[in-house]
Amino acid sequence: MTGLRVAQDKAAGVAVVTLDRERKHNAIDLATAAELAAVWREFRFADDVRAVVLTGAGRAAFCTGVDRGVEVPQPSSPYSVDDPLVAIGPKANDLWKPVIAAVNGMACGGAFYLLGESEFIVSSATATYFDPHTTYGMVSAYEAVYMAQRMPFGEAARMSLMGTAERLSARRAYEIGLVSELAEPDELLAAALRAAGTLAACPTEAVQGTVRALWSAKQAALQQALAQAPALISLGNLAPERQADLFTGRRAAPEPRIR
Repeated sequence: MTGLRVAQDKAAGVAVVTLDRERKHNAIDLATAAELAAVWREFRFADDVRAVVLTGAGRAAFCTGVDRGVEVPQPSSPYSVDDPLVAIGPKANDLWKPVIAAVNGMACGGAFYLLGESEFIVSSATATYFDPHTTYGMVSAYEAVYMAQRMPFGEAARMSLMGTAERLSARRAYEIGLVSELAEPDELLAAALRAAGTLAACPTEAVQGTVRALWSAKQAALQQALAQAPALISLGNLAPERQADLFTGRRAAPEPRIR
């Protein structure tokens, strides 16, 4: 595998999936997107994996979404959008074993596809959360929908609309319920592994059934909202060259406010 590292403690029943593109802030290219989908589907058959920790290499970023260098050809139809990230999450691949996200550094944009399909988030105290889409002339559709499922509406709206002007601190994310536990950077993985070990020690049939029940509580509304995302993106996104101009000029922007 090129963009992922997968380690497994068979005795504990826990696997650790690490986005391993540290120099790219763990941004996801097409190969990594395919690897993520394959790993989640493989775990469905791995009886010695009963819980999963998902994290990113290094301390700078958990994930910064899709790699800006990726070219994704789009159909000419205004009713269709090809999004390379729609199938990178565990639930999109029919995995109902619990996934804990261990967030280190920046988590932004397309990272929310992964956070949105994790059971809960353990965060480094130095992590930050933000959504850059509007700054660069893009509609935050999938990302905003996922975050609206996990955060108070006003907080999700603020983060989705403010773009790069503002970042949500780990402390604030904890206060509003996006994050369930804070840990110091050196202790992040250990904290996530402790929680995963507890889940893996329970009968997996009961745990998976509970995961499925929790998701069923919101899945109908989630699927209806996600179904509208392609059309909203087609209508609202600037042309790629205009997005590129905005992205190129990002260094002139003021430092984001962290709250």
